[in-house]
Amino acid sequence: MHSIHFDADQKLIDFVQKKADKLDTFYDRIIDGEVFMRLDKNENNENKLIEIKLNVPGKQLFAKSQADSFEAAADDAIEGLRRQIKKFKEKVVLARQ
Repeated sequence: MHSIHFDADQKLIDFVQKKADKLDTFYDRIIDGEVFMRLDKNENNENKLIEIKLNVPGKQLFAKSQADSFEAAADDAIEGLRRQIKKFKEKVVLARQ
C-alpha cells in the first residue's frame, strides 16, 4: 500500500486490504499486489485515485479508478480486477484443455 502526497489512516488501509483479499476467492494463484492511493490536483470532488496492480502467473493485471472517496474508488477498481481475473482464469482453463 502506497499513499502518495498524503498519509492514509489505518481504517482506509484496512478497508482496501479487506476488499483486495476477497479477490483470492476468484483466483487462488495471485502472487502479490500493489495499491497506489493518490490525491489528484483537479478541482472537482472526484480527486481520489486508486491504482491496483496484481501479479498472477504469466501476467500482470491492472485497474485504476477515480471517485469522490477512496472507498468508492477501491470498490470500482477491485470490481474491475475481479472481471479481469475471471477472464484470465477462463483463458487459463481453455489453454489447458
